[in-house]
Amino acid sequence: MRIDDEPAFVLHARAWRETSLLVEVLTEQHGRLGLLARGVSSPRSQALRAALQPLQWIRFSAVQRGELAQLRGAEALDAAPRLGGDAMLAGFYISELIMRLAPRQDPLPELYDHYGLVRQRLREGQPLAWTLRRFERDLLDVLGVGFDLAHGSDGEPVDPAARYELDPQEGPRRLLSERGADPRRGTATGSALLALAEDRLPGADDLASLRRSMRAVLLHHLGGRGLKSWEMLEDLSRRR
Repeated sequence: MRIDDEPAFVLHARAWRETSLLVEVLTEQHGRLGLLARGVSSPRSQALRAALQPLQWIRFSAVQRGELAQLRGAEALDAAPRLGGDAMLAGFYISELIMRLAPRQDPLPELYDHYGLVRQRLREGQPLAWTLRRFERDLLDVLGVGFDLAHGSDGEPVDPAARYELDPQEGPRRLLSERGADPRRGTATGSALLALAEDRLPGADDLASLRRSMRAVLLHHLGGRGLKSWEMLEDLSRRR
């Protein structure tokens, strides 16, 4: 199959043998693809190497044979966001999530749009934690494993004054006081869930309550095997 002038976002690139790159991209029409870019180490291929950097928006042509497509050419469509520190790790995290959860060669045009949006939010320096929680929500929805954040697993509307566990299959499950001595550990406030459902920035404490809850859901869909970006973020926190 020939792929001509297809827009895509570069998720990841790594060296392969002496002169080539293995590149993961997210396309609108073909979903996530693996590309083999041969002979990119020569001086004449400098522009091509630059175009194949993570977070770059490109247009490319390739021939799909088997699992990897053979890259025929690529050009940058804009300048990739210049990120540092936590924002750079966030970009790595978002791409790693897609590579772990989105199947190859499965068109997901909404995911392509969400990636473009989160990339722009990172470029603009929007609140990082809120940017990530919104993307996690959208990714789960696109993959068909999201849930109603405004209603509990019992069908009742979420109570903003209560706390909830996020069950990966049933959604918000209201925490009863007798279920544990530490009801705040790994739970989200009802007001945080409602804010996420309404795409409305919650307060700092409510926003913080979403991180561990969403991570538990993602870990379930990752088959219990965590992400390298989580390890990097935790290592960075310990050093601080």
